[in-house]
Amino acid sequence: QDAIDRKEKRSETFKTAVRGLETDTPALKAEELGRRAPQWVRDNLVTMCMRCKEPFNAITRRRHHCRACGYVVCARCSDYKAELQYDGNRPNRVCQECFIFLTGHTVLEDREGKHKGILEKGAAEVSSRSLLCSSLQLLDKNGKGGTRGWFVIPQDDPLVLYIYAAPQDVRAHTSIPLLGYQVRDMPQSESRHLFQLAQSGQVFTFVADTEELKQRWMKAMARSAAGITLSEEEEDADE
Repeated sequence: QDAIDRKEKRSETFKTAVRGLETDTPALKAEELGRRAPQWVRDNLVTMCMRCKEPFNAITRRRHHCRACGYVVCARCSDYKAELQYDGNRPNRVCQECFIFLTGHTVLEDREGKHKGILEKGAAEVSSRSLLCSSLQLLDKNGKGGTRGWFVIPQDDPLVLYIYAAPQDVRAHTSIPLLGYQVRDMPQSESRHLFQLAQSGQVFTFVADTEELKQRWMKAMARSAAGITLSEEEEDADE
């Protein structure tokens, strides 16, 4: 009964916030998103995220504003960037719904629900129980630019590579299932230590900081691609 009462109270709070939004801060029309600055919903109107409806608190779930729609949202629901026309097309913090609407991109977590649990775990937590983790650069298709991030193969999901933007991020922004991929060595180019994952025309090119780190990643990825789920230490113990 207590759980039901709490849920009803949160629902009423959310409805009150929406009514306040409708009367005091008119919502933008869909075609105005990103083109006109929104009126921000006041912090004191809501006690929970207006997207996922999780309650706010002062430590682990703080209030943020989506710069596109003006909603009050938590960090997880607003961990996206989109260019907003009203701000000179500069990237701004937006909620997931506005990100999808403004960019046309699909958010990976929605497509791969089976990995959602780990995607939402912090990088430090996953890294502490990983087969291998380090900073790498993932090059774009033309091989000239790319994104540097924190890459992890977790012990409890050893067939998947998880990519965080930084070592302390609270969730991964994407993942790559490694099973069935081929690991390719590439000649050193301009002091860059390059290697690739390839499968059916899909190619990912990585840059490691050192040749030793490159070899470690190639070995770890090759084991995952072959479906080997035990670490080398566990295999030695079994023998």
